[in-house]
Amino acid sequence: MKSLIGRKIGMTEVFAADGTMYPVTVVEVLPNVVLGKKTLEKDGYEALVVGYEDKAERKASKSEKGMLKASGSTPKSVVLELKGDEIYGKALGESFGAELFANGEVIDVIGHNKGHGYSGTIKKYHHSIGPKGHGSGYHRGIGSLANNGRDNNRVIPGKKMSGHWGPEQVTVQNLTVVESNSEKGYILVKGGLPGPKKAIVVLRSPVRKQFAKPVVKEILDLSAKEEAEKKGE
Repeated sequence: MKSLIGRKIGMTEVFAADGTMYPVTVVEVLPNVVLGKKTLEKDGYEALVVGYEDKAERKASKSEKGMLKASGSTPKSVVLELKGDEIYGKALGESFGAELFANGEVIDVIGHNKGHGYSGTIKKYHHSIGPKGHGSGYHRGIGSLANNGRDNNRVIPGKKMSGHWGPEQVTVQNLTVVESNSEKGYILVKGGLPGPKKAIVVLRSPVRKQFAKPVVKEILDLSAKEEAEKKGE
């Protein structure tokens, strides 16, 4: 198992040589620097403390600066714990990036969905709207909170009611890597990812077994194609 920190940039589309179009989300992958390690003897579990994206040293706290002494790294704006036996062997100060995942590989993506503020049940849970006639006294209300004769002295916990919606952690499973480019520092993931643009996401190995491996065709290199057309002219 392996995992990686990236930043969601936005969505676009890419084409294969036979004309197949893939809707993809562009994930910027800067170097993931190992800042520390969690061990079984000391912490009870194994994980890497990974930093992503540099920030000014004046913005780092004393505890952050102390942690950076062992790795010799610069202060990072995002620090997360990543688990995975395939990356746990990396040394302090070592970095890794988009080369961790290959084209056609299946991954899970963890992120935080967009915040919608205070929302009603129709928007938040897609409940049905009441009659829209002028005589109706119910249009977008929450409806009955009765419990069908059980525990009528209270509202059962978990009842879907209006309230704050997001941002909550969301995991989208079994997405396909269309292209992984370590030189330019990006990964193209087929489909949409949780969160707004520039949101931090974690890419990891899938937790569910894959019975059928998806087929991803080679993507056209548009820059190389344009250069070839110019030479032809």
